[in-house]
Amino acid sequence: MTDHRRPRRRGQGELEALVLSALREAEGPATAGWVRERLGGDLAHTTVVTILTRLLDKGAVSRERAGRSFAWTPVADRAGLAARRMRRVLDAEGDRAAVLASFVTGLGPADERLLRDLLGEARAAEED
Repeated sequence: MTDHRRPRRRGQGELEALVLSALREAEGPATAGWVRERLGGDLAHTTVVTILTRLLDKGAVSRERAGRSFAWTPVADRAGLAARRMRRVLDAEGDRAAVLASFVTGLGPADERLLRDLLGEARAAEED
């Protein structure tokens, strides 16, 4: 009996992470075709271009003209991308203090210590 199940469908976030990971492995700007090949070629070229365009809109990649297409370069790593999402959420709310207070009170002790350490380092760097 033949198995006719479709391959598992990946979520948008998963595809974005895979595309960004492939771009980080490139030795310079990479085309959508290169990214598609790097990911195993099971995605349609248009899907890869759509994901790259979404990443461009999010500020995670930049692009430059390469003949009739574009060459893409990652701008942010995963941590940078998560930080951008957090800033977008914060910017969308009217009461920044309330959002930040709610966020901080929801942190566990280890994350709270880490945040305090990071803020201390940032403050020390400003004073230098």
